Amino acid sequence: MKTICGIDCSGCGMKEICKGCAETNGRPFGGECVAAECYKSGGEACFVTCKKQLIEEFNALGIADMPKITELCQLCGSFVNLEYTLPNGEKVKLLDDTKVYLGYQVEKQGSDRCYGLVADQQYLLVCEYGCNGADAEIVVYKRR
Repeated sequence: MKTICGIDCSGCGMKEICKGCAETNGRPFGGECVAAECYKSGGEACFVTCKKQLIEEFNALGIADMPKITELCQLCGSFVNLEYTLPNGEKVKLLDDTKVYLGYQVEKQGSDRCYGLVADQQYLLVCEYGCNGADAEIVVYKRR
């Protein structure tokens, strides 16, 4: 499967659903892909710069028990689009299942919970959750 960013999709269990970003012009699941957009506009240098900037923005949030972020990877929206309960009891999802974001998961220091980090060109999201995304809580959701 040909890709725009050069990622190896041969081991991915979703390659039949995705169809590849080269074939779909950077919209593998129907929505935008952060990596493909960077590559189309400025090549690998643009993508590296984008990742570096996002890592700096995540680390600048100053979340006390979140380890320093050193890497981000492409994540399908349907994998990371958790449901959150708002203070009024309403349940919401903030992401788009069809997009490919940049993000990562790190263990919350001194806890059995994790932080999930997700970003695109417009937003940063840091959430906290238990095993398999249970009891997800928004830590930071902000416009970039």
